[in-house]
Amino acid sequence: METLKVCVIVALWLGVASAASLGVVQTEAGKVRGRNVRLGIFRSVDVFKGIPFAAKPEMLEKPKAHPGWEGILKATKFASRCLQISMLQTSAFGSEDCLYLNIWVPHGKDVSSNLPVMIWLYGGGFMVGGSMGANFLNNYLYSGQEIADRGGVIVVSVGYRVGTLGFLSAGDSSLPGNYGLWDQHAAIAWVHRNIRPFGGDPDNITIFGESAGGASVNFQILSPHNKGLLRRAISQSGVALCPWAFSKNPRKVAEQVALKVGCPTDNTMAACLKSTDAKALTMAAPPIQPGSPDHPGVLGLLLSPVLDGDFLPDKPENLFHNAADVDFLAGVNNMDGHLFTSKDIPSVGKKNVETPVEDLKRLLAAYTKEKGQAGAEVALAEYSSSWGSAPSQETIKRTAVDIGTDYIFLVPIETSIYLHATYARSGRTFSYLLSEPSLMAGPGKPYHDWVGADHADDLQYVFGKPFTTPKAYGDRHRKLSGYLIAYWTNFARTGDPNEGDHRVPAVWPKFTSGTNRFVNISGQMTESSVGQDMRLGFMRLWTRILPSLPSAGGSEAQ
Repeated sequence: METLKVCVIVALWLGVASAASLGVVQTEAGKVRGRNVRLGIFRSVDVFKGIPFAAKPEMLEKPKAHPGWEGILKATKFASRCLQISMLQTSAFGSEDCLYLNIWVPHGKDVSSNLPVMIWLYGGGFMVGGSMGANFLNNYLYSGQEIADRGGVIVVSVGYRVGTLGFLSAGDSSLPGNYGLWDQHAAIAWVHRNIRPFGGDPDNITIFGESAGGASVNFQILSPHNKGLLRRAISQSGVALCPWAFSKNPRKVAEQVALKVGCPTDNTMAACLKSTDAKALTMAAPPIQPGSPDHPGVLGLLLSPVLDGDFLPDKPENLFHNAADVDFLAGVNNMDGHLFTSKDIPSVGKKNVETPVEDLKRLLAAYTKEKGQAGAEVALAEYSSSWGSAPSQETIKRTAVDIGTDYIFLVPIETSIYLHATYARSGRTFSYLLSEPSLMAGPGKPYHDWVGADHADDLQYVFGKPFTTPKAYGDRHRKLSGYLIAYWTNFARTGDPNEGDHRVPAVWPKFTSGTNRFVNISGQMTESSVGQDMRLGFMRLWTRILPSLPSAGGSEAQ
């Protein structure tokens, strides 16, 4: 009997001890209550879903402060994602009222305090995307629970406007654009003002994102509007310098959209567009065309950030001084271009179909259009320099993927890293290459067995999917996920991916403009998983040799 009594007391004590929770939290607009998820003895996570960080936005206007609410907001359901075009581009879904965020707060024996904060910005080409609930087949990819619990950090995911509602611009003050970037900034500022009652340190905020989210992260640290709000930033597979991330000719797109919805293209265009039905305006976005070697699909992403003289007062490459005191970690997947190049040249992704060299020439000609035939010839000579007289199909296909990876991602990302290191004062710079083979590659699988880390492959590991759905992964993938969460959260905590609460498999050297060092991340890392001068010959080709050639003339800026 005595033993039973002791067991009951211990069980009750453990139950209480494992239930550390914030309860009701006071924010500037009102009180919120989330849900406490127990993960084990002395481990739980408070999850807050659907907290508004701004009012329902007015059409093609900057976000405004939320008016607040009475009583306690039950923050247990995701809000709608922002209004956007469907995958098939045949309908629109989502809501105009979408400026909400979600928060994951981990606890041990006691309620947490002064934790580092990581704010997630999703990708989707500035056209689609969301972090509000299921992404695909009822699978919620962007749950912050594993990062929060394993990394001991607060994770925040936010909604921001995309497509025409987020990035339509007339190229002047009547319709300056960048509304989606203003949304992100409003969320960052809200977190800075409100995160302390949730147990977060407002002076230690890291933003991180992938693809268009990675580019958004870069834009946020380049903007003077975030001075003092951010300590660190992580850009995965996307920066402001990517060819698809910055629109140089937004007026042309705005006029196309205006004509589609029946608005004039004169000085009354902006007023007319602002009074147009939101779904009609969303559907009027330039359609994303299937790519071809002559017209690569990625160059058809025409709605993106612009030089507006306010959020971005200059071209991105001229704004890196604004990030001089922000720690910056950025990198690329070693076959980030596979997804895109195998759509531009479909034979690249097919196992029993040959890829003609002529298709590679056409792709390079499209990417070097403004340099004319001379540019395409110089580029092809560099990419085929190690082929020999009879290159295999694998060599040709891999080269096509390399061309896409370099142009769309790797070269602009490494350039951005170099610029950050050049302008840095207290800010530290880190570069990575993710080289884990694709789960879709190999015998009986759709991809060639040589395919490495494709675009977006990093997301499942950063968000701990190998732990939450263990049957879909092997031990190697859990190791990789653990490595990434350790590096990312150490960086968020200290500004150095090697230093913090978590052991890492290799010491990640700082990137300087003199050393150009990076870490090679995979599920099989050793102390020697470090490299230098990532794809140096191709970096020189795209950043020095091609720019030095005379322009062919007649090419049109995006």
